[in-house]
Amino acid sequence: MDRNMKNIIRKQRSQVTLLILGMLLVFFASAESAKAERIKDMVSISGVRANQLVGYGLVVGLDGTGDRTTQAPFTTQSLISMLERMGVTMPPGTSLQLKNVAAVTVHAELPAFAKPGQTIDITVSSIANAESLRGGTLLITPLKGIDRQIYAIAQGNLIVGGLGISGQDGSRVTVNVPSVGRIPNGAMVERSVPTNLIENEYMTLNLHRPDFTTAARLASRINQFLGAQTAQAIDPVSVRIAAPMTTDSRISFMSVIENLEITPGDAPARIIINSRTGTVVISSHVRVLPAAVSHGSLVVSITEDFDVSQPQPFSENGQTVVTPQTGINVAQDENRMFLFKPGVELNEIVRAVNEVGASPGDLVAILEALREAGALRAELIVI
Repeated sequence: MDRNMKNIIRKQRSQVTLLILGMLLVFFASAESAKAERIKDMVSISGVRANQLVGYGLVVGLDGTGDRTTQAPFTTQSLISMLERMGVTMPPGTSLQLKNVAAVTVHAELPAFAKPGQTIDITVSSIANAESLRGGTLLITPLKGIDRQIYAIAQGNLIVGGLGISGQDGSRVTVNVPSVGRIPNGAMVERSVPTNLIENEYMTLNLHRPDFTTAARLASRINQFLGAQTAQAIDPVSVRIAAPMTTDSRISFMSVIENLEITPGDAPARIIINSRTGTVVISSHVRVLPAAVSHGSLVVSITEDFDVSQPQPFSENGQTVVTPQTGINVAQDENRMFLFKPGVELNEIVRAVNEVGASPGDLVAILEALREAGALRAELIVI
């Protein structure tokens, strides 16, 4: 084989090697980016927050499912006050027997940067003994903040997902909750809440889930992209960023930052147990030291039958006697003992527990026993 042919083969091998290396780099880069998350999805900006609004109003137009005014006198008082403001004067001592009016509370969330003229969704809830708000209309209701200032005005027709039907004999069938409804875009914003977006030279990003590793990686990623000393991690929650002082520059600045991606730190090793539903969630970093576990279930079955005893033929004063016959059966599952090796991971824990046929309740007992034995390297949380 001549020298030219050898050079051609050597070049082809080099090209194939570079192609394989390039494919591996792309694979590892894609695997790493698959774990990465946008900063936008992980943080909130300090000072940029929603505000809660609440109000009191009346829902009218109900089909006989409103408040019983004898038990909810404030509904009648509210209706009389509203009529007086509209120029309708009720004679003193008038007793209103209403079934199509309900007193309700209205609450909503005012988003950050909401401007006058925009609309927000509202939730309407009965506060008395109204059976259902289906088909009702909310009259004009001011919504106030914690400072008692009016920030929105609500009104509109309710959408109720629940249904309640009752009979004259007292029987009743209820589907979902008919005493709560919603009105999409049911309130109009009348006043905006000021924000401190450009009050100082720094902006602070707060992590939704506190973590030292994530905070350090967040500051490092911003410094890597925008220059050293741009971001500084203050604590496991907050990262302070030096930002421009003009509004348009700051908005563009935050637009760039929130679209950067980082890989968050791994969550702590935890086992979450819901004592009411029996749900058990095991995180991926749970480890078990060497331990042997044996699980068995003792089942005791008690049955009772009745035997009828008849008297002998032609016997005097014979009586038929019923005698109980009780049977007791004790059975125990012969499940094998299984061994946890050093550093066993989540999938091996689940497989080993499934092999002995443990129910969620039994799994909780096994995990608690492992923790008491010092073999469980995880935090056990019962909710």
